[in-house]
Amino acid sequence: MLIVADENIPLVDSFFEDTGTVRRLPGRRLTAADVKDADILLVRSVTRVDEALLSGSRVKFVGTATIGTDHIDVDWLKEQGITFASAPGSNANSVVEYLLSVLSLHAERLDLQDWTNLSVGIVGAGNVGGALWQKLDRLGITVRASDPLREENEASEDFSSLEEVLSCDVITLHTPLTHTGSHPTRHLIDGRRLAGLTSRQLLVNTSRGGVIDESALADRLNASDAPTVALDVWENEPEINLDLLNQVWLATPHIAGYSLEGKVQGTEMIYQALSLFLGLPARKQSGQFMPEPPLGKLAFTRSAHAREAADIAIRACYDPRRDDARLRRQMALAPGERGRAFDRLRRDYPVRREFSSVKIQLKGARRSLQDQFRALGFKLKL
Repeated sequence: MLIVADENIPLVDSFFEDTGTVRRLPGRRLTAADVKDADILLVRSVTRVDEALLSGSRVKFVGTATIGTDHIDVDWLKEQGITFASAPGSNANSVVEYLLSVLSLHAERLDLQDWTNLSVGIVGAGNVGGALWQKLDRLGITVRASDPLREENEASEDFSSLEEVLSCDVITLHTPLTHTGSHPTRHLIDGRRLAGLTSRQLLVNTSRGGVIDESALADRLNASDAPTVALDVWENEPEINLDLLNQVWLATPHIAGYSLEGKVQGTEMIYQALSLFLGLPARKQSGQFMPEPPLGKLAFTRSAHAREAADIAIRACYDPRRDDARLRRQMALAPGERGRAFDRLRRDYPVRREFSSVKIQLKGARRSLQDQFRALGFKLKL
């Protein structure tokens, strides 16, 4: 059995070598010839999987080690009898921790003593947005969330209108990219909605680049009283808009969900789905393969200030300014090199561990400090 897999799927050999022969290839350059003799295809978000890629192949199972599925022609796969599996929620916590670090840095820019005083508006409360909502709520942050699909299916008064969400101090986008249906999201944040944002607000996009109209965003950032913007996703990746890159406060190369835990969980989820498809036992788990984290413990004494301690711990685990610097440096290359450089940043992304991999030692600390670190997701050593 031949398994063709995106070379960027972590631990693909460890999980699948007992199932078949694994052939690892660059996902963005995958062609019909590459998969013609494959039985199994495993991809990430950079590979468009449709009739053009799979027609005439013998592929019977497609798995994507990602939350999003807009790169997959699911209807065509179903028509062909090809089983499909994704990894919903696999990197949700990674994106949440990316957002927490961005919030920490944003509050520092504003010279806020307590960033939990910021209100946060969430557009799209699915796996990622829902997890962020729960995390922020535990931290005591005021949250408004808009998700018309969930609102239609749930008898709940917890949801807000999009206009209410767009009035928050921080707006963060967590929707799939859809072009049709009752609530399409392509260019959901358009010129009209961008015009309503002010310099007192932060707009963050970690979902899909096309959810924001980038042309309208560039115009808005050139106008007066423009919002602060942090972008992890871009239209036309990997050939991103350099003018827009130079206008935004924080820029990263589509890596918000790239914690090691998040990526490996995605691999494990499609391994489980393939095992079920083949009628084989799923004996492997990600914990078998996770290396020791480079940072194992942080210690704070009774004199530690709760918010300052949180900032130190969050940024010790992940500081997006490093990814921002790498991206801007690579985008200074010659035009023909930039797209490949963007992909290399993702392919060669350094190991990033989640908060749960770090033990926080608190010596005589107040209960409020303990509660804060628990809410953030760190392990405590009292």
